[in-house]
Amino acid sequence: MTRYVLQRFLGMLSVMFVVVTIVFIIVRVAPGDPAAVMLGPDATIADIQALRTRLGIDQPLIVQYFLFLGQLVRGDLGHSIFLDMPVTSALLDRAEPTFFLTMFAMLIASCIALPVGIMAAYRRGSFFDQSVTTLTMLAASIPSFWLGLILIQFFAVRLGWFPVAGYGGPDASFFTRLTHLMLPAVALGVVSSALITRFTRASMLDVLNDDYVRTARSKGMSEFRVVLKHAFKNALIPVLTVLGLTAALLVSGAVVTETVFSLPGIGNLVVSAVLRRDYPVIQGALLVIAAIYVLINFGIDMLYLMIDPRVRY
Repeated sequence: MTRYVLQRFLGMLSVMFVVVTIVFIIVRVAPGDPAAVMLGPDATIADIQALRTRLGIDQPLIVQYFLFLGQLVRGDLGHSIFLDMPVTSALLDRAEPTFFLTMFAMLIASCIALPVGIMAAYRRGSFFDQSVTTLTMLAASIPSFWLGLILIQFFAVRLGWFPVAGYGGPDASFFTRLTHLMLPAVALGVVSSALITRFTRASMLDVLNDDYVRTARSKGMSEFRVVLKHAFKNALIPVLTVLGLTAALLVSGAVVTETVFSLPGIGNLVVSAVLRRDYPVIQGALLVIAAIYVLINFGIDMLYLMIDPRVRY
């Protein structure tokens, strides 16, 4: 078991090193000069060069890269060019909407996908199963931002049940926050539920006809207990994998949804930083999202040890 954990941990560090390098290169080769953007169209070449020197972006890329690595080792994500504050503080200020949006959307996706996927597998070939297969293909084809616009038009504009956009005022209650997150969470959750449903159904189909399931039935156990305790437990590893991937994708996929609903989250911050060429914020946000992605997958690997003892050997 120790070897398994160590291998996964070293793999996580290797992935993060590759991500750090790729993020640094992509941000630096992107067109646009942050100094020119900051100073505006009336700035002289001398003013732009002076600002580039002050920001340290006039140095060779290799020098900037090692300086960047040194900052990361110290836990420093840099200083925002436009916000004039540490990138860590800027991300923490925007973390709450993104966190609750991701958790809310994940809850909605799981509540839809798991029971529907289990029932579709149990009633394989039925009208219900065929309907689920069709609807999941349709849901997987719908862009979350388009579904969000439809939800805004119907539930916010016509019916007035939910706010159109925003996250409430500074003193808004938790319930008010949830009402602002309802529509974007549904938009993300419905789209994400399609993949989880298909994996749950496929995984359940693999185990429902196994010998131990037939043995459990022959002992007189109820179908509810057979399906949930025996079949679903053994089908859980592929489902956990897709749940982890979905949670990580929701964090990164919230960028467009937050922009549509004007949520002051990390996704909205990234969009603003890209438009302003705010290198430190772009780098910091992408690295945090990548770290969350890797940590979630590492956590899923650790859950395998609890669910399936065979992984330990």
